[in-house]
Amino acid sequence: MENNQPIIVKRVKRFGGGHHGGAWKIAFADFATAMMAFFLVLWLMSSATPEQLIAIAGYFKDPVGFSDSGSPYVIDLGGSPEMSPDQTLNPEVKSTPAPDKVPVDADKQDAAAEQVEQERLEMLLQELQNKVNENPQLAKFKDQILFEITQDGLRIQIMDAENRPMFDIGSARLKPYFEDILLAMADTIKAVPNKVSISGHTDATPYVGNNGFGNWELSANRANAARRALTAGGYPDTQVARVVGYASSSLYDRDNPANPVNRRIDIVVLTKKAQERIEGAQNAGEAPKSDAAPAPISPTAPGNKPGASTATPAVDPQAYAQPHEIRQKLNIFDQGQLKIDETKN
Repeated sequence: MENNQPIIVKRVKRFGGGHHGGAWKIAFADFATAMMAFFLVLWLMSSATPEQLIAIAGYFKDPVGFSDSGSPYVIDLGGSPEMSPDQTLNPEVKSTPAPDKVPVDADKQDAAAEQVEQERLEMLLQELQNKVNENPQLAKFKDQILFEITQDGLRIQIMDAENRPMFDIGSARLKPYFEDILLAMADTIKAVPNKVSISGHTDATPYVGNNGFGNWELSANRANAARRALTAGGYPDTQVARVVGYASSSLYDRDNPANPVNRRIDIVVLTKKAQERIEGAQNAGEAPKSDAAPAPISPTAPGNKPGASTATPAVDPQAYAQPHEIRQKLNIFDQGQLKIDETKN
């Protein structure tokens, strides 16, 4: 018996993707979105201030501890994390209403704030160092400018060299190049909210003066002259916590009291704790404690040349710092003229 059933042949048509497919469009769209996000992040990072960068870094390191909202949760919707009384498993057990806010660990918050402040000061130190190294006018004096982080904050020490003093001999009149250093630093220092302490120091060479005017008065006048230069550079005067003179009571080079490096100006960008300690002492009418004295330097340190001349001529005790001609227009100095008595060198 013959089988008359028809034979059915199925042919499967295959179409090549190639450039006619649409998968590449999805991949390209993903790539374009990723690149747009990448360049957006780069733009935001380049336009952010140092304060904003520190805040962002602090949040990603510890989102809970960094929060200033007083809540231990990244997103605080209020209320209590505990179940309400009508939702307890045992209705006969009365639950105690939970407080609106769960107490935050104060020590943890303080530690997080100190960490952010430390990072802020370290970033400020790096920025100041870069400014000194990259500015041709300031780079010539980088051996006279020292930066260090101390327990009180960022200390900036600007010291004399044997043939390159910061002030005229025996006076509080700033040299033009020292004034330029302070003006250049003012704009960078004011970027942080920390207050500053400014102190003046002299070497141990006795000051020859009249009416009791000596190294104590001279160091205080020089510190105040540095403050005026900072304010001329745009630093807010309200951000100055104190201006003091230490004379030769805190020598940098204790082995050589007459070393020029002992004549210096210290600017300390204070930590919050140091600022509170100073303000607390001032409010209580106490004499504020001096910053910890730095360690003595090596005899081979820049500017440390034994036998350097540090003769200090006498000065009119009623005189104040004479302004540099550029600062005269800004009226930041008193109108008094400093007069050096050349007969009492």
